[in-house]
Amino acid sequence: MLKNLTIKQLLLLAFLLAGLLPAMLVSFLSFYQARIALKKEITRDMQTLSATVANDIERLLHERMRNVQSWSGLAIMQDLRIGDVDKRLSTFLQGLVTSYGDTYLSIDVTNVQGVIVASSEPSRLKQTLVTDKPWFVANTSNHALNFYPLKQNQLQISQAILDENTGETIGHLNAQFNWKIVQNTLKQAIKQPTAAALFDEQNHILAATDNWQSIEAKHEMGASSQFSRGSAMPNWQVRIEKLHSVAIAPVHRLGYVFLALLFSTLLLAALLVAPIARAITQPLQQLAQFVRGFGKNATGSVPKAGPPEVRALGAAFESMTSDLEKSQAQLTRAAKLAVVGEMAAAMSHEVRTPLGILRSSADLLKREKKLSQEGQEVLGFISSETERLNKLVSTLIDAARPRQPNFTEINITALISNVIKLLQNQAGAKKIALAFDASQIVEMRADADQMTQVMMNLIMNAIQLLPEHGKIEVTIQAGEDAVRVIVADNGEGIAAKHQAQIFEPFFTQRAGGVGLGLAIVRQIVQAHGGEIHYETSHMGGAQFTMTFAKN
Repeated sequence: MLKNLTIKQLLLLAFLLAGLLPAMLVSFLSFYQARIALKKEITRDMQTLSATVANDIERLLHERMRNVQSWSGLAIMQDLRIGDVDKRLSTFLQGLVTSYGDTYLSIDVTNVQGVIVASSEPSRLKQTLVTDKPWFVANTSNHALNFYPLKQNQLQISQAILDENTGETIGHLNAQFNWKIVQNTLKQAIKQPTAAALFDEQNHILAATDNWQSIEAKHEMGASSQFSRGSAMPNWQVRIEKLHSVAIAPVHRLGYVFLALLFSTLLLAALLVAPIARAITQPLQQLAQFVRGFGKNATGSVPKAGPPEVRALGAAFESMTSDLEKSQAQLTRAAKLAVVGEMAAAMSHEVRTPLGILRSSADLLKREKKLSQEGQEVLGFISSETERLNKLVSTLIDAARPRQPNFTEINITALISNVIKLLQNQAGAKKIALAFDASQIVEMRADADQMTQVMMNLIMNAIQLLPEHGKIEVTIQAGEDAVRVIVADNGEGIAAKHQAQIFEPFFTQRAGGVGLGLAIVRQIVQAHGGEIHYETSHMGGAQFTMTFAKN
């Protein structure tokens, strides 16, 4: 898809990606870290809040315990022995309830038979106080305090009253603690949309805010704290729950800020790319127009403005077109001579001699100490280009006058293994896998050098045409009378319209190729009395199958 985009579109895409991706990455990381930090802070606050509420409720209950303990030991409690005949004890109890506001609903004193003999509520006198089995017992330094199960939002705390002379139990002080105070403590400690509840050791709810059921059912964010270990109170715990959506609302607001930043970056990149793209594409369009008009006598000039690279490209095109015009006639004559294969041997003598002289001269000039860097670079070009021309001449000679094979008994398996080893580095550079099973030893009569050239050409062609991570399989199939050598790959293969031309001289699908490799391969195979043909491989790519007589 990218290859169909114009340079302007590619620049716009590149600018957007360059501006948007880093901003997206930074925004995402910032948002993620902020979200984690906020959740940790919320959890820490909830943990602190639950611990504070637990301490407040525990302290509240301890104060009630100390109240009952201190009151049961007062001297006025000894009036119980005479049945509070002067009502002095009842008056005292009424004063206690009044002084503590709504903390106590009532305070009663009962004799050993459980009959109320003194009370803050006169209507309760002479009633028998029926109590259940204690809920739990808080052991103190004096006596054990009995806590009875909750009834109608009342927590009954009972302490024995002892005779100051004999130390025997003469009755009990019973305080009805208003349990709504605990519920109010939970409500006052939190704010919406947070819920709190007090649980006993069996995980039963003892007190809770009104919204506890609705928030706790979602199980989104919570924290809990237990009463202090080692205290007289049981190991109750306070739980705090909070809606996740509300808790991370600041993170959502931060996310909107990051989105606004992203859109701003996107808009800024779009505004910047237009003039930059125009400065690059206009000279390129002018250069394209100049190239299209070349050879058609069309007017036009190379771009003189734009980035330095575009101006350099225009100057190179202008120089190239000038050189092309001067050498057009020479190229036409050279093309005509190239198809005359019989003249390749004579041409090779005439070309190789000056090439040798040029290469020797270049080697000699390289020894000059005062040669400039530009001169050294030009000499390097001369050496590499003379070597390339020398190889080209050798290819032309092989195509024009193939050497007759020198038949000997060869191990074709070992020969192919050696070729694969030679080409392993080139294949490895493109991460191409070369597969060959060398366990089967096959021998045949052939020219070892020419068969090496055949395998080199076929495998090298596949390496050059395959994309990265391609695969090449070489297979030997030995019968009683014939040997088949198969070279297959998983590339794009050869189009049907070109398959008839692949063994013709100067036909190539590779940029920069001469197109003589497969022609030479066919010549060598035919010189060995064999056949070669092309077909689609089982991997969907190209497959060349060569068949040779075994003897």
